[in-house]
Amino acid sequence: MAKRDYYEILDVPKTATAEEIKKAYRKVALKYHPDRNQGDKAAEEKFKEAAEAYEVLSDSQKKAQYDQFGHAGMNGGGGYGGYSGGGMNMEDIFRNFGDVFGGGGGGGFDPFETFFGGGGGRQTRTRGKRGSNLRIKVKLTLKEVAEGVRKTIKVKKQVECGTCHGSGAKDASSVGKCATCGGSGVMRKVTNTILGQMQTTATCYACNGSGQQITKKCTSCSGLGVVYGEENLSIEIPAGVQDGMQLSMSGRGNAGEQGGPAGDLIILVEVEQHPELEIDGQNLIYNLHISFIDAVLGSSVEVPTIEGKAKFKIPPGTQAGKIFRLNGKGLPAVNAYGKGDQLILVNVYTPTEISAEEKKLLEKLRESENFKPKPGAKTEKGFFDRMRDFFGE
Repeated sequence: MAKRDYYEILDVPKTATAEEIKKAYRKVALKYHPDRNQGDKAAEEKFKEAAEAYEVLSDSQKKAQYDQFGHAGMNGGGGYGGYSGGGMNMEDIFRNFGDVFGGGGGGGFDPFETFFGGGGGRQTRTRGKRGSNLRIKVKLTLKEVAEGVRKTIKVKKQVECGTCHGSGAKDASSVGKCATCGGSGVMRKVTNTILGQMQTTATCYACNGSGQQITKKCTSCSGLGVVYGEENLSIEIPAGVQDGMQLSMSGRGNAGEQGGPAGDLIILVEVEQHPELEIDGQNLIYNLHISFIDAVLGSSVEVPTIEGKAKFKIPPGTQAGKIFRLNGKGLPAVNAYGKGDQLILVNVYTPTEISAEEKKLLEKLRESENFKPKPGAKTEKGFFDRMRDFFGE
């Protein structure tokens, strides 16, 4: 099933400001919140859908990537992106509410605990500290960009401790109820206001919302639940990515401390320079050098393409600077059908050293009327004029 447009989900235009996007998300989240629609699976899906849309549109970098490439730019066709289509669970969504509804970011403020009955409201426990994002660079050849590729890479990062399995505790008996919050994972505060008493909640600072406290730490990881190690990752890069584009794999970054969620893996795409072809958006440019004789008489040449060599005919009388087009021999777009073209730019080689015999032949040709410029004859446009014709204003 195709995903809905993120702007449509939040009912905002593409020109919406960050504040307008946040306001729209608050409205949709309140409408479809599970506490207001208990047992309504459709409402829950719309609630998650809105969180996914906001997670992308509230991030300027992810928003720009989505505006350019749509959903394919987010997930790369391989299950990862600014939002991984399922890598964000309900716990992640509620943990982000503090920032959206005016709380203290990591302070854990959840307006729904206040709006929907205080103590009877939803309690979102978080376990440990979220792992940091990890950035890597992946180099691609032009052929890999054209066809897409799956790469297996070894990443050095923080991984889950194999001794305590990420808990940070020496053993099961080393984990007890948090003495600060009594095991609830939250701290509640009642404030008297002109409107009456208002109850707010915040994540317990002592246990970070887990409700548990470690009495004896794991000796392998010193109670952090993570150690430095390596992981082999299989990354699927979609066809048509561009140099400098960033993709992300949700939850594949550094492991979180004491069972916390892992960070994301940010993948920076670097396209290696091709020895003969230049990239211009979806089009490829090849500079073809021919002799003066071939320009006059015409010739058959081989030109490089992504798929290999292709035969190409130079018609007689070809002017220097002429541009030929090989349709569909360019690069695909990440979020569109079809391919760009390969443009062949003709350069006529002028020799700098000639023999005495060659000079005599050229002197004879210079006197020929066919080798003299004709007044009013059509000539090739200037380079920038020609490129403007091909690529538009």
